[in-house]
Amino acid sequence: MTKLLIFPTDTVYGLGTPYLDKEGLKQIYEIKGRDFNKPIAILISNLDQVKEIAKVSDNAFKVASKFWPGGLTLIFESSDTYYKKSGEKTIGLRMPNHKLALKLIDELGPLKTTSVNYSNQAPLNEYDAIMKVFGDKVDKVYPNEEVLSEVSSTVIDFTHDLPSLIRQGDITLDEIMKVLEK
Repeated sequence: MTKLLIFPTDTVYGLGTPYLDKEGLKQIYEIKGRDFNKPIAILISNLDQVKEIAKVSDNAFKVASKFWPGGLTLIFESSDTYYKKSGEKTIGLRMPNHKLALKLIDELGPLKTTSVNYSNQAPLNEYDAIMKVFGDKVDKVYPNEEVLSEVSSTVIDFTHDLPSLIRQGDITLDEIMKVLEK
């Protein structure tokens, strides 16, 4: 049963569905008008979920342990199990630092999640605006009780020997490299 949810994270509001729900994922792409070749990250609520979904090096685990929960998305090679189920060779994972988001992920499992907006437009972060534009397109929109940073997460690619910056957010590549130097 497909569930489409809009919920706050620590960075921006997210539009999500259970991570293996192909129909829910298809609906997210259609709602946003997003290119089907553009991947959508998975939000997790604990480090054990990482091992089910991705192949994680010791260095990547060290970075995840330092910055999660928080505004950092890490790109990994998919685990063999996840690849067989999804066909995705790589996957972005993030653990949001928001009580409601973590509670939803604990209840529903990892969620494929992207920002709430039409493709190539700024994310919507106000509950009333989200309800007006997307409220009738999803199963539930959750109000927010916490402050959002409204800065999208930093995205770091860990599929090669050295991590590389894909998108700059609040966490810098320098901060990540300092963790790896220790």
